[in-house]
Amino acid sequence: MADSLFIPAADGRVTPTEHARGPWDPRALHGGAPAALIARAFERTEPGARLPFARLGFEFLKPIPFAELEVTTEIVRNGRRVQELAAELRVGEETIGRASALRIQAVPEGLPDPDRRRTQPGPEPVRALPGPEQGKVVRFALNDTETSSLATTGMEMSWLTDPWSLGPGKVWMRLRQPIVPGEQATPLMRLVATADFGNGVSSELAFEEYLFINADLAIHLWRPPQGEWIGLDAKTVLMDGGIGTAESVLHDTDGPVGRAVQTLVVQPR
Repeated sequence: MADSLFIPAADGRVTPTEHARGPWDPRALHGGAPAALIARAFERTEPGARLPFARLGFEFLKPIPFAELEVTTEIVRNGRRVQELAAELRVGEETIGRASALRIQAVPEGLPDPDRRRTQPGPEPVRALPGPEQGKVVRFALNDTETSSLATTGMEMSWLTDPWSLGPGKVWMRLRQPIVPGEQATPLMRLVATADFGNGVSSELAFEEYLFINADLAIHLWRPPQGEWIGLDAKTVLMDGGIGTAESVLHDTDGPVGRAVQTLVVQPR
């Protein structure tokens, strides 16, 4: 088995490996794998690579198959302070995923301390997670922990909560494999791959009885992520007659770095 999530072809397309497998269908990828592949393409899009990413959004139009994939990107708006990017994920001539991103001019340094800028009562500040060294290393997957997948062989997990309990969850993750061979994943790719785990980390329903597949992934960043480890402080919100969401605060070892939200498709099996 290849030691990467994807194997490049000569024409710029890629083929997924077993490390990219998802939990819902053994013939489909985990959304975090193609999302990280698209993030890689966004980071390479010029001009504008010096601008930090503020938002990334991914729409999964159908399950991503084990097939040769192609990512294309374009600059939709190329402003001096705000740049908007778009991407498509294709199998042959069929578009199976879309993505967008905003790169914006960084906030100036030397602003007043955030506590002194707050003039009205507001939500409590987001607290940093205990570090990954304080968690418990667990081989975890919603389905089969022995089958190669992004959860089992693609990721290392250090859990701060019980991974087998329903409800909110806290976990640190880092990629075991590069996105493509011979190329170290960037912190942004690591964050995007991890952010798509929120619905599994904070599952409110038994996997054996229900599907809770995310149809999208939206990430808002407060600063560029750093390092190998990305933490999730995740919760799932399900209301009778409403729409399910999984909401995660994203961390690196320096502290909170952003938020991710997934829209869930919830169905009995």
